[in-house]
Amino acid sequence: MADIFDVVADATRRDILRVLHERSEAGDAESSVSQLVATLELSQPTVSKHLKVLRESGLVTVREEGQRRYYRIEPRPLEAVEDWLLPLTAAIKAPEEEADAVVGLSSDARDFAGAVGRAFADTIDRVRPRRRR
Repeated sequence: MADIFDVVADATRRDILRVLHERSEAGDAESSVSQLVATLELSQPTVSKHLKVLRESGLVTVREEGQRRYYRIEPRPLEAVEDWLLPLTAAIKAPEEEADAVVGLSSDARDFAGAVGRAFADTIDRVRPRRRR
């Protein structure tokens, strides 16, 4: 199985995932290859090649109905990307964004909010690894 980062590194595969996600959000849980071809304006062999990689990585599932294949996004494998990315984005958060969030709060309220935030972060760190078992 390919590394999830290699899979999502390809722009065409990200476009396919985006389309599947958008269609899912709009109520169309599945998309046929021909729908993806029409939406992305790519050739059928190109879409099929990328769908194979996405399927092998677990990012999409397929349902066969006769000659047709219907694909659905499966976002669970993206948790590895999220787990890697979230700490990085939190580390580069601008100090002024943090300051804006506490404007107007009393010193006691800021201290309380900080304590709650730390407790929440600690809890998430302890719970997240267990969730994957």
